[in-house]
Amino acid sequence: MIKKIGLVLITALVLMNCGGGDSEPAKAATPKLSPEGLTQDQIKHGIGPIGSLTLGPQDEALASKGAEVFELKCVACHKVNERLVGPPLAGVTTRRSPAFIMNMILNPDEMVKKHPEVKAMLAEFYVPMTFQNVTEDDARAILEYLRTLKGAEAPEA
Repeated sequence: MIKKIGLVLITALVLMNCGGGDSEPAKAATPKLSPEGLTQDQIKHGIGPIGSLTLGPQDEALASKGAEVFELKCVACHKVNERLVGPPLAGVTTRRSPAFIMNMILNPDEMVKKHPEVKAMLAEFYVPMTFQNVTEDDARAILEYLRTLKGAEAPEA
């Protein structure tokens, strides 16, 4: 009797394990990551508090405020058409997404450490961008000012 019960249990275990389906549970789809561990959105829009950002028509008042903030926080390292400590900024709004620019302003430490394009800039310019204690509103104003530079002659790469 004990042999029969044991044989039935063994047979049941074998049959349960021969289900014919995948032995691993289905995995949830995960976003494809870059070698640095960044998502495609992070590659495009940068790492920081700003996701994608759609801009409307040029806001002259905001651009004027951005020019003031730029003069206070950015001119020590950036010029429009020539290299200084950092890269020239003419045409930056055609090369980078609005969110990328804002994330670079708001979160430069993490961008320098993790983003491949920013790492490449560091290799070229040698000095990492530092956080200049700007608010999100200030960063948005700087971005609006940078949009006015699109007509400036873009520097040679």
